[in-house]
Amino acid sequence: MNLSASDTASRLITLLASFMLVVQLLLVVQRMLITNIRLFALQSLLLAVLAAVVAVFYGAWHVLVVAVLTFVGKVLFLPWLLTRLVRRIRIEQEVRPFVNMPASMLMCGALTLLGYVVARPFTSLDRLGSNTLAVALTLLLTGFFLMLNRRKALTQVLALLTTENGVMLAAIALTTYGMPLVVEMAIFFDVVVAVMVLGILVFRIRESFDSMDVSKLNELRW
Repeated sequence: MNLSASDTASRLITLLASFMLVVQLLLVVQRMLITNIRLFALQSLLLAVLAAVVAVFYGAWHVLVVAVLTFVGKVLFLPWLLTRLVRRIRIEQEVRPFVNMPASMLMCGALTLLGYVVARPFTSLDRLGSNTLAVALTLLLTGFFLMLNRRKALTQVLALLTTENGVMLAAIALTTYGMPLVVEMAIFFDVVVAVMVLGILVFRIRESFDSMDVSKLNELRW
């Protein structure tokens, strides 16, 4: 790959990773469940395109398999499954996160800074674009924050999925241009199965408690 093509690929990858981070921040402030699902699908689409760019420009064709799986699973199948679940349980909004929106944005800003600080010693490993690994770490940190901050089981599932997007981006950003294909496929299918199981649990929680608020599980007694 010549220098011009390398620069183009690096800038495109950096742009796509930056958009993924922007979508993650939108997930933090968005309360409507359907919109959250669509934002997750958009973030997954950006990840799929980024993986395809890596495969084409760097000749890492096993990453193209990851791109296809991400598109089919996270852009098409899982959003369809989660949207259907939301319509069945008839709860459309995350009403009361544990931390309010202004404080959440401040915390996510701090986590973004932390992600860049932690990734700085590893910049020599990140050959795909400026700060791609830092964005991946930020997705991980903010995904964990979303899981802790949201009360609805479904939004916690979405937070888990965005965290997995961060894991895949980190794997792609390393010098090997991704983990071995068998490991990537195992992670992908594990996540799909986990989301399907969690979807069933969400529906059962809704039937039993007339709510998806996981804090209500504290009311259970032996």
